[in-house]
Amino acid sequence: MDNLAHALVGAAIGRAAVGSRVPRAAVLGAVAANAPDWAEVFTGWPWPGAVFLSEHRGITHALAGVALEIVGLVVVLGTGWWWWRRRAGTAAPVPWGWLALLVGCAVLSHPYMDWQGSYGWRPFLPWDGRWMYGDLVAIVDPLFWIVPLIALSWGGPRHWRPLLGFALIGVPATALVLLHPVPAGWLKGVWIIAVLVGVIGWVAHWYGISGRRRVAAYALTLLAAYAGAQGLVSLRAKAAVRRAAVARFGTDAQWAALTVVGHPFRWQPIYASRDSVATPRWVTARPAVRRALRDTRDGRAIGVFARFLTAAVDSGMGSPTVILRDARYARGPGGGWATVTVAAPR
Repeated sequence: MDNLAHALVGAAIGRAAVGSRVPRAAVLGAVAANAPDWAEVFTGWPWPGAVFLSEHRGITHALAGVALEIVGLVVVLGTGWWWWRRRAGTAAPVPWGWLALLVGCAVLSHPYMDWQGSYGWRPFLPWDGRWMYGDLVAIVDPLFWIVPLIALSWGGPRHWRPLLGFALIGVPATALVLLHPVPAGWLKGVWIIAVLVGVIGWVAHWYGISGRRRVAAYALTLLAAYAGAQGLVSLRAKAAVRRAAVARFGTDAQWAALTVVGHPFRWQPIYASRDSVATPRWVTARPAVRRALRDTRDGRAIGVFARFLTAAVDSGMGSPTVILRDARYARGPGGGWATVTVAAPR
């Protein structure tokens, strides 16, 4: 999912997991929850051309990489804690257990949230590069912003500084959700209600610092129930897509029910045979473009990434130009994200 959702959920996890046992638990949770992304700096980011497609959500998101990130963060934060306390002349011990719980839960939330969507996750790198897809929750879901944001604001001190921080996040997010044409009408209505409840709860001081751990746990429980509900509803949608795929292409058909940004509880069907990729309204040819996929950097990258790979060839006057697309994101003859154009080597 997007980094704002990771940060806000991670902050809520920090508070719910350890409360006041670790100072700045929300801040540490937000940083730790984004560790698989910012750790990509150490693996060669930024990557050239389409290599981003094959390297993003790579080893830093896999179980092996996540384990190293948890250990590394715990050691760095614990050592920093010890050094700071020693410099200040206090002898308070490092809460290694609580720190490990906070960092572990926050970092693990990242690959789990990524797995929920249709972009995918490769948990067993570097030994197995297969992608896994939950197809439950869209890669961007505004409720993963507003629910933890309200919980964090209710559990914060009643002071203009933290309120300003919440406003700097909440106001642009509200404008985006309400003014952008993509979100469904009912989702905009839910957002308005949530904002009103959030403001009323903050003014009425429903929780405060003493209840910050409890309200953070409530928010995480609500998000888990919301994602679980989408998972249950998706079972019926996936069964319908599978039946349609088999009826259209036979028992060896490939298929998926892709999540739709801005429309929770709605899925886009996609079906594929060995020779074509199709949805109810379009068909794109899928020839075997072996040279482009094997012998070019960008071709190899999208070959690793694509879940439904399609190809078009322009022979022209010189070397053939091959246009490779992942049909999840780029459909039809036009361009789009996850589209790569390469000159196929002779």
